[in-house]
Amino acid sequence: MRGLGNRSFGGGGRRGMGRGGGAGAGPGGNCVCPQCGTKVPHQPGVPCFQVKCPQCGTNMVREGITPL
Repeated sequence: MRGLGNRSFGGGGRRGMGRGGGAGAGPGGNCVCPQCGTKVPHQPGVPCFQVKCPQCGTNMVREGITPL
């Protein structure tokens, strides 16, 4: 097979979901403390579970997402 250069087969030009499976909740909304209920605005690019509650120090969760 000549003339194909560096093209690969089988991908169809589609790209994967990337890291995390594309399960993010989007840029808006709030992070909520499951312990005391404090809400803070969600910062794009920072998952809520990485944010500590400013009141009690518990890891926060995304508003509207039920923790497992």
